[in-house]
Amino acid sequence: MKRVLFVCVENSNRSQMAEAFAHIHGGDGVEALSAGSKPSGQINPKAVRFMSELGYDLSTHASKSLDEIDGEFDAVITMGCGDNCPWVPARFREDWGLPDPKHMDDDGYRAVRDEISSRVKSLLAQL
Repeated sequence: MKRVLFVCVENSNRSQMAEAFAHIHGGDGVEALSAGSKPSGQINPKAVRFMSELGYDLSTHASKSLDEIDGEFDAVITMGCGDNCPWVPARFREDWGLPDPKHMDDDGYRAVRDEISSRVKSLLAQL
């Protein structure tokens, strides 16, 4: 089983959607987690709404801190938070540099969501 961690600052949008897509695309072969360097404590309602369009219930997720995550990972993906994301041990690391969609209109939010889905598929194919 591959372990993958998705990290952003608030752990309420991008990293949550990435975790969801890893579950969707990776199934039982992937342990996917997400966390934030300064978690908001809640999942953005827009993320819940736009993932529900794809049949995924993001309301079952929780916004959590990197302090709650331990162990090593096959991959750690940051979402473009730069220095705000501390080092987490991993064999593969990458920063996707995705814009935070929380203030985007619906089309913009869907575009970021769909880009995350595509990148997660590519990542899982590499592992």
